[in-house]
Amino acid sequence: MTLPRIGVLAVQGDVREHLAALTALGAEAVTVRRPDEVEQVDGLVIPGGESTVMDKLVRAFDLREPLVRRIAEGLPVYGSCAGMIMLADRIADGRPDQQTLGGLDITVRRNAFGRQVDSFEQDLDYAWSDPAVSGTTGPTGRTGPVHAVFIRAPWVEQAGPAVQVLARVGEGPAAGKIVAVRQGNLMATSFHPEVGADRRIHAEFVSIVREHRLQQSGARQSPEREDTA
Repeated sequence: MTLPRIGVLAVQGDVREHLAALTALGAEAVTVRRPDEVEQVDGLVIPGGESTVMDKLVRAFDLREPLVRRIAEGLPVYGSCAGMIMLADRIADGRPDQQTLGGLDITVRRNAFGRQVDSFEQDLDYAWSDPAVSGTTGPTGRTGPVHAVFIRAPWVEQAGPAVQVLARVGEGPAAGKIVAVRQGNLMATSFHPEVGADRRIHAEFVSIVREHRLQQSGARQSPEREDTA
């Protein structure tokens, strides 16, 4: 089977770091800036950045409709920081004209941890939805907690019953706040795993994309047959 083709939404944000992480894990990593490119990927990463700017650019570049449609069709998508906001169904403190792509049954709060000067790092216990990934980071072989970097990060204030909570802040004033979730083929983190050497979260997303491709391939190869007399 060919390499999974995973796009990184490249209208704004830390695109290069995600491309490097995905490439290191054996995916074909490409930028997505045009509507036709949305149709050509097996999975998508929405990077960190500024969610209000990202929303405006997605609409300006006519990307909103194809992105919303493909997410509804089951496209695997991973959002980090601003990407989590873009995937949320609800924003607690969004601007009046701000829109999201939706898909995750969560309510997020923008810049919940404070301003840029309040950025911080913390080791987190992470509930891996793919146990095969939990003990490896590909080239680095890292095990143990996830070292999370929070930069003007959101947190999840409410998660629906279908949402799996993967990580919470362990200590400090924000202890207990939800910072990583998964719902079906969608996953999101408040923090930026692309800035370090730990590739486990990207590896888990690549695993989700590969599994989705296998399911899609099986469905195409085994169409239902009509009974004949």
